[in-house]
Amino acid sequence: MTFVDEVSILVHGGPGGDGCLSFRREKSVPRGGPDGGSGGAGGSVYLVTDPSSNTLLAFRYQKKFVAERGRHGEGSDKHGRDGHDIEIPVPPGTMVYDADDQTLLADLSEPWQKFLVANGGRGGRGNGVFATSTNRAPRRHEKGGEGEEHRLRLELKLLADVGLVGFPNAGKSTLISRISAARPKIADYPFTTLVPNLGVVDAGGFQSFVVADIPGLIEGAHAGHGLGDRFLRHVERTRLLLHLVDLSSMTGRDTVSEFDTINKELRAYGHGLAQKPQIAVATKLDAMQEPERLAALKAHCRKKKVPLLTISSVTGEGLPELIRKTWAALEKVKAKDTARETKSERPAQTPVY
Repeated sequence: MTFVDEVSILVHGGPGGDGCLSFRREKSVPRGGPDGGSGGAGGSVYLVTDPSSNTLLAFRYQKKFVAERGRHGEGSDKHGRDGHDIEIPVPPGTMVYDADDQTLLADLSEPWQKFLVANGGRGGRGNGVFATSTNRAPRRHEKGGEGEEHRLRLELKLLADVGLVGFPNAGKSTLISRISAARPKIADYPFTTLVPNLGVVDAGGFQSFVVADIPGLIEGAHAGHGLGDRFLRHVERTRLLLHLVDLSSMTGRDTVSEFDTINKELRAYGHGLAQKPQIAVATKLDAMQEPERLAALKAHCRKKKVPLLTISSVTGEGLPELIRKTWAALEKVKAKDTARETKSERPAQTPVY
């Protein structure tokens, strides 16, 4: 399936129905008076997060959404019905911006979250509403109001617990295919992964976490080199990063410079990525021909106080430990976040004198 993470759409609330100008005319009812009904309100447009969706692909084919108009009022005091609202499904993690001034309107991160993006027009009043003791035959009635129209930019940031980062061909796609049901494209050339992939990992004991695999980074990615920073937004919401480093000799890079280059790109990109908890993962243990590459990485990670795990996604060596320690690290991060939120929500105590 094609992955789309940024689109522009036009939303338009339905116009309101017109009020009616009418007078009651029956054989045995002289001076029946005004009986024009009011028009119905136009439908509104809402965005609703749908957990079954993880891409904005549907908006590539439909970019304009108009709610139903309200029905016109009629004689005999018949009021027009309201127009139906429309609800547009979007994936959780969708950021809604005003396309004109780039103002952030909403961050839709919760399942089934509903956000109003265009109000429908109000219904016009019929002449029956304007009858008074001094004006018994009003000829005044109103047109229905126009619905709101907005051009929006939708930007998707995937919701995942763990983000995989590293150079192209560091083994990210192979890893996510071994620890989850995700089946990304795997090949022996750079930038095999062109779109983010999500996988759900079973941590045992009815526990699970979501992993996001993004296309590989290279030096200068924050400035647009390679696939650039387009996909880094998808790890902004993660709680933990798994930093994959290739132990094979085919890359032509030493492991320490590879590790530092990716961290430099995370710092340059900003948005708090460099401050996220990180676990270094030395991959392709089965293809390692120079043990000094692993020794240098171990010493560097010890100096940086970053935990290091060694795995082989091909043979499965180290994968159970990786899952176990990733889950343990996630639990610690969640506990800290909960404590921080509880502290910020705690009301200030009134001093006692």
